Amino acid sequence: MSQGSTRKTLASIAHGRSGDKGNHANVAILGYSQDAFDWLIGFLSKEKVEDYFKPLGVTQVERYLAPNVRGLNFVLKDVLAGGSSASLRSDSQGKTLAAALLLMPLPPDCPARLFFKG
Repeated sequence: MSQGSTRKTLASIAHGRSGDKGNHANVAILGYSQDAFDWLIGFLSKEKVEDYFKPLGVTQVERYLAPNVRGLNFVLKDVLAGGSSASLRSDSQGKTLAAALLLMPLPPDCPARLFFKG
């Protein structure tokens, strides 16, 4: 990387929201544009998300597409260490998981047309 350049993250092309479902959490990622959503379908696989959250103990990831809102919804199984009433984690409800996923670096060859210009 050249001096002064910064690495683009998922937040450059999408936003997200997350929450708890017992001991599981869901993370929704919504593309800023149709182009971004179309690209994310190929890039953001359930295997990639599972690997990303493996340090938190996720055991399985399910992925659902919501094309009408340019969204990908991921259900992260067993990621909350017992859920909100049992977990000693500071984020026992998984509210920061979307923010964490939005920090995922994008590959250097990610098409420039995807970046939010707002």
